[in-house]
Amino acid sequence: MKYGRPDTDFLKWRWKPNDCELPIFNPVQFLELLRGKSMAFVGDSVGRNQMQSLMCLLSKVENPVEVSANDEWHFKRWKYTNYSFTVSTFWTPYLVRSEQEEVNGPTNSGLFNLYLDEFDLKWTTKLHEFDYVILSAGHWFYRPAMFYENGKLVGCFYCLRDGVKDFPMSYGYAKAFQTAFKAINSSPNFKGKTYLRTFAPSHFEDGTWNQGANCLRKKPFKSNETQLEPKGLSLYNAQMEEYRVAKDEGKNTGKRFRLLDTTQAMLLRPDGHPSSYGHWPQENVTLYNDCVHWCLPGPIDSWSDFLLEMLKLDK
Repeated sequence: MKYGRPDTDFLKWRWKPNDCELPIFNPVQFLELLRGKSMAFVGDSVGRNQMQSLMCLLSKVENPVEVSANDEWHFKRWKYTNYSFTVSTFWTPYLVRSEQEEVNGPTNSGLFNLYLDEFDLKWTTKLHEFDYVILSAGHWFYRPAMFYENGKLVGCFYCLRDGVKDFPMSYGYAKAFQTAFKAINSSPNFKGKTYLRTFAPSHFEDGTWNQGANCLRKKPFKSNETQLEPKGLSLYNAQMEEYRVAKDEGKNTGKRFRLLDTTQAMLLRPDGHPSSYGHWPQENVTLYNDCVHWCLPGPIDSWSDFLLEMLKLDK
C-alpha cells in the first residue's frame, strides 16, 4: 500500500480446508506453547518471508529483541524476552554448500557450483541449538547450476557448456534435500523436530521472471482453474520423496519429521505477491516484478495458522 498498490482484497481471503475449520492464528497461544523454546527457519528468502509473517503476527503480543552476532549476516536471531522464545533465520538458498562461479550466467542470473553431497556447515553445525527447524527451498534451483558430487563435476542444470551432462532441475533439488535431511538425521545433539515447508509456487505470467513477466491478478484462482506447472510439480514430487525417505530413517535415528504442506493453498493465490509494488515508482533501481514473495499481511499468514495447529496436535 505504501508503494501505491490500489487493491486490498488480497487481505480478505483465507484458506478453508475441506471438512474442518482452521483456527485463526492466536499469538498468545503460540508464544505460551513455545515458551523457553527456539525455532529456526532454514532456507531462502521465502523462508525468511515466512519468519517475517510470523513475527508480524506475534507483534500483537510482543516485539522481540535482536540478539544476532554482528559478524553473521547469514544467521539472524531474535528473542521474545517475556517468553524466553527465540526465532532465527539461516540464509542457505541451496541448503548444501554452494558458491557462485559466474556473476552473469547463461540466463544473466548467475551460475552457481552446488556440492550436492556436502553439508552447509553454517547451519548444520548449529542444529543442536534449536527445538524446531522449518526447512524449505525452491526458486534458486531455477537458476543455472553446476552439480558436484564426491568433489567431482557430474553435470549441471542449463549451464550450456560443451561436454557437461545436462540434468533436470529436480535432480539437484532432490539431492540437496537428501543431503539436508542426512545432516539432520546424523546430528547427534539435535533433539528437536523438523518441519518441511513445501514448495511455494510463483505466479509469473506473460513472460519469464526477468523479462517483463508479472502477476496482476486481483482474485484467487478457484481450485479447478489452475495447476502446478511441470517444473514446479517436479520439484514438489522430488521434495516429497526425499521427505518420506528421511522420515523413515528418522524412526531409526530418533529424529522427528513433520510435513507443512502449503503448496496447494498458495497455488491458488496469485493475488498475494508484491508485483511491482516493492519500491517507490521514482526510485532509480532495477527490480523485477516480485511474483515469488508474499505481501504482509497476506496469504502467507496462513502458514502460521497451519504451523500452530500442527504444534498443538504434536503436544
